[in-house]
Amino acid sequence: MSGLAQRIERHWYQPVWWMTALLAPLEGLFALLSALRRGLYRAGLLRAQKLPVPVVVIGNINVGGVGKTPLTLSLLRQFQAAGVPVGVISRGYGGNHAAPVLLSRGSLPKEVGDEPLLLAASGAPVAVGRDRVAAGRLLLARHPELRLILTDDGLQHYRLARDLEIAVLDGRRGVGNGRLLPGGPLREPVSRLRSVQAVVVNGGGAPAFASEPGMPPVFGMSLTPGRLHPLDLGTPSRPASAFSTLRVTAMAGIGHPERFFDTLKALGIAPQRELAFPDHHDFSAADLPEDADAILVTAKDAVKLSAVIHDATQRARLWVLPVTARLEPDLADWILTQLKIQHGR
Repeated sequence: MSGLAQRIERHWYQPVWWMTALLAPLEGLFALLSALRRGLYRAGLLRAQKLPVPVVVIGNINVGGVGKTPLTLSLLRQFQAAGVPVGVISRGYGGNHAAPVLLSRGSLPKEVGDEPLLLAASGAPVAVGRDRVAAGRLLLARHPELRLILTDDGLQHYRLARDLEIAVLDGRRGVGNGRLLPGGPLREPVSRLRSVQAVVVNGGGAPAFASEPGMPPVFGMSLTPGRLHPLDLGTPSRPASAFSTLRVTAMAGIGHPERFFDTLKALGIAPQRELAFPDHHDFSAADLPEDADAILVTAKDAVKLSAVIHDATQRARLWVLPVTARLEPDLADWILTQLKIQHGR
């Protein structure tokens, strides 16, 4: 990330008046274009396309990582346990696909993106495509048994009609200075949250506006870390304490890498070095530090690293920290109740 980009992002959460004034014209243009697009769909001049099964959008109004992927994974597992056939459609950020594609065992991160591969590991069918409507149709053509579709991101992809919208917020960072891009971190104004059906707050407390009249129900989410496991699963997993005497580097290419670093510290792991890369970073062997006994990464980054790191010695140094999302109250059951979908068993 360039120095200017870092300064702008810092302004989002620690605002200074002169930068607010400097970015105001661009923010105004972004707000105008965004509102125009939303208005065209609301007026029916642009038509949303509906799929034949219910669609639940899991998205956010701000840029940066908020925890959508672990939330989606948690919901997938709960729906599967309830006997509800469920699939996923995703934009596939970081992939180079031109047409919609259904993920298979041979799919690579550079083709379909990292998050879809992580979601596909749940066993649910996943289709990716810039055109989410076409991706949804492909998914249903190959899997007509599906009774529900989740979209990973896509809150602003209005061409795809949706039955429920769930907005995810980072409980620590919230909405920052509350301004739209590039003056702030928001893709849509805070008022957009009034039109979704549920808000999920990842960590921290719910923001003050969550209790205002007209706001949808709020669900609290916490991420519970598990035992670290090697990139190659042939080696047993280890507790965090096993890394206390090693030279450890923490490495993350996600939307909010500080959350990962803080989680490691909370587990008692004190990395000698923290390497933060941009979200969806295209990893290579050159990114791995030579002086580390162990390199700790997120499950999302592990998907990409597994595809590009082929040397056995290098792979043996890579350890993955899985996290499990826990929701309070039960979001999966709430979704099924809202959509009137019966458990399969």
